[in-house]
Amino acid sequence: MSAKKAPKIKVFFRNIFRQIETLFFLFKNFLSERHFIYLSCVIVGISCAFAVIVLKGFAHSVFVFATYVNGYLKLPYINSILPIIGILLTVFVVKNVLDGSLEKGSSRILYAVAKKGGILPKKQMYAQIITSSLTVGLGGSAGLESPITITGAAFGSNFAQKYRLSQKDRILLLACGVASGIAAAFNAPIAGVLFAIEVVLTDVAITAFIPIMISAATGALVSTIVLNEDVLLSFKQQQTFDYHNIPFYVLLGILAGLVSVYHARKFQKIEGFFKKIKNGTYKKALFGASILAVLIFFFPTLFGEGYESIKTLSNANPQMLLENTLLDEYKSNEWILLLFVGITMLLKVYATGLTLGSGGNGGNFAPSLFVGSYLGFFVAKFFNILGIGKELPVGNFTIVGMAGILSGLFHAPLTAIFLIGEITGGYNLMVPLMIVSSISFAVSKRFETHSMDVKHLADKGDVFTSDKDKNILSNIDILSHINSEYKTVSPEDKLESLVEYLANSRQEVFPVVNAKNELIGIIDFEDLKPIVFNSFRLKYTTIPEVMKPPLDVISYEDGMEVVMEKFENAHLEQLPVTKNGKYFGFISKVHVLETYRKKLKEMVIE
Repeated sequence: MSAKKAPKIKVFFRNIFRQIETLFFLFKNFLSERHFIYLSCVIVGISCAFAVIVLKGFAHSVFVFATYVNGYLKLPYINSILPIIGILLTVFVVKNVLDGSLEKGSSRILYAVAKKGGILPKKQMYAQIITSSLTVGLGGSAGLESPITITGAAFGSNFAQKYRLSQKDRILLLACGVASGIAAAFNAPIAGVLFAIEVVLTDVAITAFIPIMISAATGALVSTIVLNEDVLLSFKQQQTFDYHNIPFYVLLGILAGLVSVYHARKFQKIEGFFKKIKNGTYKKALFGASILAVLIFFFPTLFGEGYESIKTLSNANPQMLLENTLLDEYKSNEWILLLFVGITMLLKVYATGLTLGSGGNGGNFAPSLFVGSYLGFFVAKFFNILGIGKELPVGNFTIVGMAGILSGLFHAPLTAIFLIGEITGGYNLMVPLMIVSSISFAVSKRFETHSMDVKHLADKGDVFTSDKDKNILSNIDILSHINSEYKTVSPEDKLESLVEYLANSRQEVFPVVNAKNELIGIIDFEDLKPIVFNSFRLKYTTIPEVMKPPLDVISYEDGMEVVMEKFENAHLEQLPVTKNGKYFGFISKVHVLETYRKKLKEMVIE
């Protein structure tokens, strides 16, 4: 392509986008608010579906290529090389294209809803697609679903911002993007709807279901039409449910809950370890990717999302997992296969932690399904080898195990039940799915109050919970309520000058700060009244004599729930705020309560 043609092509596409935008503005003026939302959620659904098509198609093509090369080489050398390249390329893109920062994890969606009014940056519309395709597409041991949901949420959020929709509708379209992303990734529209409502939205009216359902159905439909079925995770063969196996499903549910806790805690430790490494971005990436490469060489099924190995486990020839590995000659030995599956299941969290901690991009949705399938296979195969009881249906346990870990890890049992129900082509396993998902959720909830993705946000009060009061308070931005224009006083100042200022000001509280701008006391106008009309006392009284230590101080990083507790304990209408130990301003209880009342009216999505 010549240099002269490139600008013309850019102008051509720019003109097309402008015409489309103009058309949508006309639609907005012509249609009712509700009908425009319906149109918007269809557009968001289509956009998310094409993002899924790009990511899934690329990842599947790389997997097919790697499998072919490994079959030729007889060992997974290519599996070990590609993830290193992918993670290093991801780090390069983040550093040189994305301004050195990338918000990873679906927790960013929850933070945007709780703290940003549903606003996500524009770069999230393309940043996740580029980086996750490099990381996971080239074999990083993580999932594409988290980047897909963030991309979908960004599409919905920025569409709403572009057409100046309200905060309520912005959050609704954000949820539509999440629903369509999950629906398109698994061809599971019901699971997409439930995930959006169960995980993203805490307060939702029944009317919000319609746009979310439209968006999820659109995403699933486009994905079904364009993507080859082999690219999606789907199962067509299951054995019928036998109620005699219920005790084993109960055991699987308990184990799934415990493994979920193990996975969440190990992942957080690995992620924390990499955050402490300050030796350079590329060195950290190479360090983590190299360890990942070693793991993948010995356990090749850790390569990429791992969906192909899940399908292999659920069919009649699970020993195919050992092909082109160091254990190829032992693939007929059931105990060797079982040991390989068990170790791989426990190592998946390390592989995912290394992938994401070293600088790659992806999520834990696919790893949760991977671990669940391996756990289900392990339980059923273990009892079958021992010959305890009637032979268990290994395929069923492999499928149901996925729901157990997904429920335990994300605290989303309904999503887990219906997702597996949809990708298996029916609901013949509904009873075991309900048993395993509910038990796993209960066990996981016993040890971890919040799901893995939102735990760090919940600890800081940066995400919604089931408490509506806390949700509203969390949605109030402390920064917008801090008044930093209060006149400050130095301990060396004259009290007379302060009284002169009082005559022309409504300020009644004065912060006393030292030369380092550290808050050392407070002067209240009420304490000055006995002195103001006594000229002798006014002249000879010093600032330190009238100031008092603050009853409480608000930190700039405190959540609004903590702020209100401090107001209640101090019995004051105003409290000082500090940032990094320095005086920053004052916050008024009255202003916070006014905002609370406004938020209360806007909180429920209609």
